[in-house]
Amino acid sequence: MKYVFFLLLIIFTENSIAQDKTPTQVFWENLKEHCGKAFEGKLAESVENDSFSGKELIMYIWDCDDKTIKIPFYVGADKSRTWVLTLEDDHIKLKHDHRHEDGSEDAITQYGGESTNSGLDNLQFFPADEETASLIPAAASNVWWITLNENSFSYNLKRLGSERPQFTVTFDLKKPIKTPGAPWGAE
Repeated sequence: MKYVFFLLLIIFTENSIAQDKTPTQVFWENLKEHCGKAFEGKLAESVENDSFSGKELIMYIWDCDDKTIKIPFYVGADKSRTWVLTLEDDHIKLKHDHRHEDGSEDAITQYGGESTNSGLDNLQFFPADEETASLIPAAASNVWWITLNENSFSYNLKRLGSERPQFTVTFDLKKPIKTPGAPWGAE
């Protein structure tokens, strides 16, 4: 009887600990597990983007701490794009940091959005924020989302109310590749 009670106590404790984490926290911790690794990506078949098509696509989960995860997204030799995720009050903010090769900021940078709730442990949505609407008026209806599971990470974009097709690039988390070096503007 003591053994059964002890076993039930362990199960209850483990379930209580697991339930104490919000979907945002689980998503964040699962993403941080890949910090320091790079992965090759593939555009969805429906994506027709001449500036990305036929080029090597790499995401590098480069810099992580408790509140920030920086993920450079390389398109061929172009290291100008970094997705910056920031954890604030159980919400995640996604910003796009665009730099020139000399490290200076691009005129169109720091656009994105913040999750409106804790999302799911494998899916986070980021509707365009006011800064984005001011910077890029046509992007006011943008919604970005990231899916994450043990096998893959996908970055997605849809401009609601437009004919623009959905953009999706998926990375195989089971096949890390050699890290490609820091993004433009890294110190």
